[in-house]
Amino acid sequence: MVRVLSGHEQKRTFERVITLLKSGDLERAESLCREQLLEDPREVNFLSVLGSILLRKNDFEGSEKILRTVVQIAPEYPNAQEDLGTVLLNLKRWEDALPFLQEAIKLKPKNAGAFFKLGGALKNLGRHEAGDAALSHAADLSPMQANLEKATKLFAEEKYRESEIAAKAVLADNPKDVNAGLLLARIAIHARAYKEAEKLLRKVVEYAPRFILAWHELGAALREQHKDQEAAEAMEAALKMDPNDSTTHYHYGAALAMAGRTEEAAKAYQRSIEIDANQAGAHLGLGHVLKTLGDQAGGIAAYRAAIDLRPNLGEIYFSLSNLKTFRFSAKEIDDMVRRIGQQSLASTSVVHFAFTLGKAFEDSEDYDRAFEYYTQGNEENRKSITYDPVQTELAHMKLKETFNADFFDRVNKSQTGVKDPDPIFIVGLPRSGSTLIEQILASHSLVEGTSELPDLGIVSQMVSNKQKGRIFPGGILEMSDSEITELGQLYLDRTNRHRRGTPYFTDKMPNNFAHVGLLHAILPNAKIIDARRHPLDSCVGCFKQHFAKGQTFTYDLFELGEFYLEYDKLMKHWDNLLPGKVLRVQYEDVVSDLENEVKRILDYCNLPFEEECVNFHETKRAVRTASSEQVRQPIYSQSINTWKKFDAHIQSLKEILDPLLDSNDPTIIVR
Repeated sequence: MVRVLSGHEQKRTFERVITLLKSGDLERAESLCREQLLEDPREVNFLSVLGSILLRKNDFEGSEKILRTVVQIAPEYPNAQEDLGTVLLNLKRWEDALPFLQEAIKLKPKNAGAFFKLGGALKNLGRHEAGDAALSHAADLSPMQANLEKATKLFAEEKYRESEIAAKAVLADNPKDVNAGLLLARIAIHARAYKEAEKLLRKVVEYAPRFILAWHELGAALREQHKDQEAAEAMEAALKMDPNDSTTHYHYGAALAMAGRTEEAAKAYQRSIEIDANQAGAHLGLGHVLKTLGDQAGGIAAYRAAIDLRPNLGEIYFSLSNLKTFRFSAKEIDDMVRRIGQQSLASTSVVHFAFTLGKAFEDSEDYDRAFEYYTQGNEENRKSITYDPVQTELAHMKLKETFNADFFDRVNKSQTGVKDPDPIFIVGLPRSGSTLIEQILASHSLVEGTSELPDLGIVSQMVSNKQKGRIFPGGILEMSDSEITELGQLYLDRTNRHRRGTPYFTDKMPNNFAHVGLLHAILPNAKIIDARRHPLDSCVGCFKQHFAKGQTFTYDLFELGEFYLEYDKLMKHWDNLLPGKVLRVQYEDVVSDLENEVKRILDYCNLPFEEECVNFHETKRAVRTASSEQVRQPIYSQSINTWKKFDAHIQSLKEILDPLLDSNDPTIIVR
């Protein structure tokens, strides 16, 4: 039963909503509005604000429905008229938007924002003279507001460069305009200029410390720079201002998850949901961390709760599929087929639904249809990523030229690097058994499994120095022995946050295969394991997997095959110049002779044999990769030669990989 608020209490609640909106806390403001509307569904003030909130959240259909009710009940509300016009503009219904924008101007003649929107609507209808006149009048009324409106509109239209120019014009007039600062930061985040975004957002929260939305964006910018602890601290600062903000708890959970503080992340997501059960992102995040912790049932329940809230968000279905052991019902598959066909579906959701359907049809042994969806997902995603196979070839060539026999002679003689044997690197291509090897090692009492760490890639870029004219990789030739050694210490310092006191730890970032030469120089006693799998299984496995980020070479079969050849050539370079440095572990050997392969791995790592490593599936630990559920199962052989299911579709891949395949029997592993 809803408690009826007095007039005074209702006024205080409304003021609270407005305060939350000013601080950027849309979620909590929306929740309060909806609570009040349970009592009186036609309370116009809360209805109007709710319509405005949904507009800001890009829920245009929901906003239109509510705002039409508002203008019917209270046609004298200029803000509601303008907001409804704005909704229709976003839906590209220019003609429909005109009467509402014109009414907003009639009710509030000096409304620069409404004039600006009216001008845009008129120009989209081809009425350029009238549109230019409206835009000119908007600029006369409020040049700064007109510029901000223009910048915001351009950002929504994905015209980022033009939006940046307009937002900078606002800041030139008023350097403390926090809305313009926030917009510029969002543009920087879109351009992946996270350091610049962080700088802008720190200024925004300095000028407006209770601008919660800016704190959220700051946390996101910090996470993208792998400043996980700082991101968590930013959310802690925001929570001190409003401990009951569901969205802040959600962002806090994301930061904690990135920092490897998985159990704390689960609590943060759960708190977010307690405050606002409609926080779909928190349900999704909770599903991720529960999966990582091995609570599959809890993860599935969280994902299903997220689907109920956002049924068109393909990422949620993909998260269920990515459990690998989960199976969709026939009804759910039919529903996904219907959803992926929607014209209005976002490209990212098309990608996620396609990969999910590929897995679903593969599970039901309809391999032709499965490959059709895998191909759709790859082709759709390939449109949004930048990858140049020629650049990969050139980059590998530079690595070979830099890390040559002369370089290794130098570092061996001068004994560069930190001598600590702590790190065990597991490198190779994704989907080649690296998670299995990590689980075996992490089951040992002396080893901590820390999953895929970005730190070596970050440290490698510290070779580059603009002031000294150095770039990676060649710049390392100009570094002193002590500078090279400092890189090793920097890596150990950076990764220390993931360790819990064991003598050794794993770093299974697959792309580190490119840094074997660097590792020999900066951490000469580190162990390096090359996780190998049959080339066709490895490549098809990558093609079937949508990665959260990176691995841009996996979304085209030709590029994937070419990359595998480049990887193989580079590993041969390391093996030739550093014989015995890298231990190659063949996935198929681990499957067929687990105990002896475990002993071989442990011997290489100078670790005593422990039976727990053979019984790796019983080890309780957080696993953050796509294979998290698979490595919690006993060893199985069904994943060997899985490429044969799709043999009819991968002839081009087989032709590219021909140098690495047995000409008589492509199932044989060429060693």
